[in-house]
Amino acid sequence: MDASQIAQIALALALGVSLSASCGFRVFIPPLILSGASMAGFVDLSSDFAWMSTWQATLGFATAAVAEVAAYYIPAVDNLLDTIAGPASAVAGAVMTAALIGGDVDPALRWALAAIAGGGTAFATTSSTAPIRAASTTATAGLGNGLFSTLEAVVATLLSIVAIALPVLGFVLAVVIVVTVAQSIGRIRSKRSETTA
Repeated sequence: MDASQIAQIALALALGVSLSASCGFRVFIPPLILSGASMAGFVDLSSDFAWMSTWQATLGFATAAVAEVAAYYIPAVDNLLDTIAGPASAVAGAVMTAALIGGDVDPALRWALAAIAGGGTAFATTSSTAPIRAASTTATAGLGNGLFSTLEAVVATLLSIVAIALPVLGFVLAVVIVVTVAQSIGRIRSKRSETTA
């Protein structure tokens, strides 16, 4: 593997991690944006993922994204979706990352990188946001969840767009967002332990 291949893999991983972090907020928005970007020629996908660069895939992702965003505004359904979102976002993150890593990379290495970098990042993000939603549900009797859902959808959209346009900046933002969310969870847990003590 030469230096140019390593650089291409690093760039693909930066983009994959950014999109995977976005999947932690909304599962279908990042694949929709990736699909549209690949159709427009902004992103090259591996040949075995050419199906993502079709109108059918874009329409399918768009339909799923609208349904997902709408479902998060329904009380009780939003918390139920959080239990499904973890595994679903991990799969989406791994698939998108694998699609971005060139097909000439050894398949075992490609999928290992995709699972760890893409799937791991998406799952970590989803796992971090679920407790915040649960705390919002408890504190506001579910009334604040609509605002939280809107914020998640906006972050997923903006982070995905930045990732496509500037993958390295998208990667940095993804790391900052994951760390910030993790710190917020730490504060929520410490407040809970203080009130129960």
